[in-house]
Amino acid sequence: MSQKKDQPYHVFHKLPPGDSPYVRAKHLQLVEKDPEAAIALFWKAINVGDRVDSALKDMAVVLKQQDRAEEAIEAIKSFRDRCSKQAQESLDNVLIDLYKKCGRINEQIELLKQKLRMIYQGEAFNGKPTKTARSHGKKFQVTVKQETSRILGNLGWAYMQQGNYMAAEVVYRKAQLIDPDANKACNLCHCLIKQTRYTEAQSVLEDVLQGRLSGSADPKSTNRVKELLLEIEQLQSGPSSLTTIIPNLEGAFLEGLDDLVNLQTKYRSRRLPIFEEISPFRDQLAC
Repeated sequence: MSQKKDQPYHVFHKLPPGDSPYVRAKHLQLVEKDPEAAIALFWKAINVGDRVDSALKDMAVVLKQQDRAEEAIEAIKSFRDRCSKQAQESLDNVLIDLYKKCGRINEQIELLKQKLRMIYQGEAFNGKPTKTARSHGKKFQVTVKQETSRILGNLGWAYMQQGNYMAAEVVYRKAQLIDPDANKACNLCHCLIKQTRYTEAQSVLEDVLQGRLSGSADPKSTNRVKELLLEIEQLQSGPSSLTTIIPNLEGAFLEGLDDLVNLQTKYRSRRLPIFEEISPFRDQLAC
């Protein structure tokens, strides 16, 4: 504890050094716990050109925490042109989260599809094979393949919110081929249940039950598997009911995902290794 006390103030509180509007905004956000005052100073930082990349992103996060997600969306759209090229991908991630919170599913889907196009074109991670991400203050490396699976998982979830379980099923299956995990398996199972395909839904859970997937041992996954199996049992034993399925209107795009996970590409290119596994699907993604 004494060692921490010997650290400079800004290091101890994980603040950037200096006394600029952005630094004062971070102090209000993290130390004083005054979000409204922090937002005002983040605005000032953006207007005077002080660490605009970080100021815009941080302000959007604080606005979301204050249940002002719509304002955060408009702020990003209005001022992202002042940010560097390197910041755009991070701002997209914040925007996707904001769309989700506001229930703006169509815009969320379009942005997720745009990010898939960027992966195909080699623009994700600024052309690098990995990027450094943060979670709960810890740094870790994310590969392009992991990012592709993550985006597909988010896209599948968005389709589920629309009730488009056919499209969600296709997307989750593609995501599982790239980087399988227990959470996406449970979501895929849910899609199959909604289509009254109970036997297939049960089989999807087998890999989770056998501990073959990442996250299988997580208590949340274990509990969810039990809930899904119970739901299937009740539906199979109860009176038959029809589930209204929204027609799949994403045919061309979803067909293009077949190429995303095609591991039989016969040519090599100068793209990153993940792109050597992808046959051209640009036209489908453009739909």
